[in-house]
Amino acid sequence: MELTYFTRAVIEAVLAGALAGLVGVLVVVRQRAFFTMSLTHATFPGAIAATLLGIPPVVGAAVGSLGLVGIATAIGRIRAQGASVASGIMLTTGFALGILLQSISSVPINVESFLTGSILATDLAQLTLTAAVLLLAVTVIVVYGRRILFESFDRDAYRAAGMRGWRIEALTLTLIAATVVTLMPVVGAILSVALIVAPAAAAQQFTRTVTGMFVLAPVLGIFSGVTGLLLSRALEISAGGAITLVATACFAVSLVPFRSIRGGRRASNALSR
Repeated sequence: MELTYFTRAVIEAVLAGALAGLVGVLVVVRQRAFFTMSLTHATFPGAIAATLLGIPPVVGAAVGSLGLVGIATAIGRIRAQGASVASGIMLTTGFALGILLQSISSVPINVESFLTGSILATDLAQLTLTAAVLLLAVTVIVVYGRRILFESFDRDAYRAAGMRGWRIEALTLTLIAATVVTLMPVVGAILSVALIVAPAAAAQQFTRTVTGMFVLAPVLGIFSGVTGLLLSRALEISAGGAITLVATACFAVSLVPFRSIRGGRRASNALSR
C-alpha cells in the first residue's frame, strides 16, 4: 500500500520531532546551541556544491557538517581557544560560501528549498534516513549517556578519571551534525536549529532532571512537528515556518509557569520575613 504525500509528511514530522528533541537535550546540556546554529550554515554550501555536481544535496551537507565537526573538535583541544571560535568563523563563512556558489552557478538553484525545507516532499528515502538517525541517537544516548553527562557537568573530574573528553565531544558533535543534515530537507538549514533547541529548552523548564528532559523533549518535538504541519495545511502557510513557530511557542509557554512559581516563592519568602 502506497502512502499519500501527507501521510509521509506526518510520519516524518513524528520521526523528526522525536530526533530533534532527543539530540536537543544534548545541545542544551552541553551548551552547544551556537555550534548547532553554525552547523546549519555549514551545511548550506555543501548542499549547493552537491547540487552543482549532480549528487544528492544531503551528501554535500553531510560533508560540510563533518568538516566543521573536525575543526571544532581540533580547536576545542587548544586551551586558549574553544569550539565557539570555530563556530563563530563558520557561521558567516559557510553561508557566504553558499551564496557565492549559487551566484556563479550556471544551473538555476532554488535556495529557498535549502533554507526552509519542504516536509511535504518527503519520500521513502527521507523517512528511512530519519528513522536510522533516530535509532542511532537512541543507541548513543543509551550506551554513552552517562559518560556524556559526566563529561558535560564535571569535565575536570572526567579527565582526572583518565578518560579523554575530546572523544565525547567528537561523538556528540557528530550526532548533532547528523541530526542537522537529516532535518535540512524537512525544515531547512536555517530553521532546524529552533526545532532542535526549543523543545529541549522547554523541557528543561518543565522538569529539573536530565532523564525528564529526555522523555519530555521528544514529546514536545513531535507535538511541534505534527501541529505545525496541520496548521500549515489548514492555513496554507509554509510548513517549515509553522513547525518552527510552534516549537518556539512551546518554549515561550514553558517560561510562564517557571516565572510564576519563582515569583510566588519570592512573595512567600517576603511575607514569612
